Amino acid sequence: MRFALLGDHPDGLDTARALVASGRHELATYTGQPAGAESLTRWGLTVKLIRDAEEVLADPSIQAVIVASRLADRPTHLRRALQSERHVLCVHPADQTPDIAYEAALIQGDTHSVLLPLLPVALHPAFRRLAELLQTKDGPIGVLQFLQMERGAADAVLVESSARGQKPSLLGWDVLRTLGGEVAEVFAFTAGEELSPDAPLLLTGRFERQAVFQATFLPGPNGARWHWEVAGTHGRAELDFPQGWPGPSCLVWQDEAGQVREQQWEAMNPWPALLEVFEEAVARQPQPPKKGTVPQSPFSPPLTWQTAVRCLELDDAARRSIERGRVSTLEYPEATEEVGIKGTMTLVGCALLWVSLLLLILSAWVSWLQWWWAVVPLLIVFLSLQLLRWIVPRSPEQDGPRMLETPAARVIFGCVRQGSGCVPGGWPRSAQSVALFRTSRLGTRCDSEPEMPDSVAGSPSPLLIVHFARLSPAPSYFSLQLSPSS
Repeated sequence: MRFALLGDHPDGLDTARALVASGRHELATYTGQPAGAESLTRWGLTVKLIRDAEEVLADPSIQAVIVASRLADRPTHLRRALQSERHVLCVHPADQTPDIAYEAALIQGDTHSVLLPLLPVALHPAFRRLAELLQTKDGPIGVLQFLQMERGAADAVLVESSARGQKPSLLGWDVLRTLGGEVAEVFAFTAGEELSPDAPLLLTGRFERQAVFQATFLPGPNGARWHWEVAGTHGRAELDFPQGWPGPSCLVWQDEAGQVREQQWEAMNPWPALLEVFEEAVARQPQPPKKGTVPQSPFSPPLTWQTAVRCLELDDAARRSIERGRVSTLEYPEATEEVGIKGTMTLVGCALLWVSLLLLILSAWVSWLQWWWAVVPLLIVFLSLQLLRWIVPRSPEQDGPRMLETPAARVIFGCVRQGSGCVPGGWPRSAQSVALFRTSRLGTRCDSEPEMPDSVAGSPSPLLIVHFARLSPAPSYFSLQLSPSS
């Protein structure tokens, strides 16, 4: 397969190198800065330099495109590459907001080409092995209850944050989703009012499966260590990258017999695994079924463009949480009958309001037109249509207990003002935020000292208490986690 490289992002250059090293693909053209061409030449790759991206996309011999341009040009190159009906590998993030990711997904749905983000971390065999241990309820770990991540970096913990005014993105969302599933709520805390590439960052949240997680990002001289720990109903597991990504790793867990098991991996190049996913997706590219044949079942690769969409949405949620100082809730609405009727009623209600306003204006010039006898029947019809929402059956999730109805589902999120008298006893007076999370929906606010119900102490559900504080005069952080096994 002949492919083109647009841009000189390191991930794009590494992907191009892996594609050529496989012997099954050819780098035809390169469009970008001279530094990228020098890197390709240093690796022994001869490539034709073309400065105009439109000229590259007009070449019918190009079958795939790697979009690795700078962030300001990346959305345009991604859009044009997809519109040219080529397979696309795009550096993450595609843009500062999820909008271009949504648009790319729509275009890909029309062209039926392969579209993948360059996110190879979750494809590492260590993470895939840990995900296997969490898949079954009767496995050595059981149902996931708590996940903790600690990541250090030699320079910064954010990506695409060098340009002024540019919204940074966080690393690790893809692995969190691989291990715990979709994220429902996120709370982020840092020293300032926005994400900074050289400042520590604390993240907590809840998965849709009711497990909770905590992530700590430590930039600077703390080293590049990457540590993961999961706790379930049956046991625990720890995954450690002592030299950072993508260095050697070690996974330790306890099996059903109570024996400690250990599995190690040497340092590895992460890009060949992404190449395998790309080639398999191209080989299984959906084709329109022929007449008289049964359509094949859809192929579900371990990495899709949906991963990039979710990562951008989670970046937005983390930034909102820092700016507003509260939990950000992520909603993934489904196309249900109830949602459809609510949307239809909204459109009908807006239309009736505009019609009523128009009749009111016309009644000032048309003497025989009495606005009240036309508007009142319309309002009666609209109110009658509202009865349809009671006819639609409620989903089983809505018939369950409401949030905060039981102590086991209780969540308290207290925002403590600096210097106020509602700081819990023993905590510093300069504490600005105190949060208590349980495995349920976050977001309930209180302005007084949080109190723990008596029945919570004996509850078998996991409990995570996270306290964030800024201590004067130097910023610092502290946290406390409690669980039944502790």
